[in-house]
Amino acid sequence: MATDLDLELTPLEGEPRTLGDFMTTFPLVPVVLDPYTNESAWILDTAHRVLTHFKGADCRPCWIVTCGVDDAKAYLGPFADEFLSFADPLRTVVGALGVEQAPALLLVRQDGAVTAKAEGWNSDHWREVTEAIAELSHWSRPTMPAAGDPGTYSGTPISV
Repeated sequence: MATDLDLELTPLEGEPRTLGDFMTTFPLVPVVLDPYTNESAWILDTAHRVLTHFKGADCRPCWIVTCGVDDAKAYLGPFADEFLSFADPLRTVVGALGVEQAPALLLVRQDGAVTAKAEGWNSDHWREVTEAIAELSHWSRPTMPAAGDPGTYSGTPISV
């Protein structure tokens, strides 16, 4: 099932636009974080490494943080300047994408279909998503897990 491309995304810089507007050329590769949980904080450096790996690929690596713009900027710090970053305080977009736990890594095609998703942190599950991204974008795959990555853990529920 495809996600509604008319859902509004609020970037940390700039005016809100629709999900479809942000995917006119490339699929979206969001990492979803809840800044009020330890589980999202534990994966921040690993998620940054994954997004950085795909920075030159034919996809749009980005953050979706389940809070307001100011809190998202404070939470992401300098990482917010490196990638397209969105605030989703009502969790409308992450709910529509089918995210039930944060942290999460997704691959969202331009038609709105979520073709790969990992929730919580499990290197095998995140590797499956990165392999799907690499295959779609004809890019290399990041090492998963890498030195410094946390041990496996469940995410925290996303309440919509």
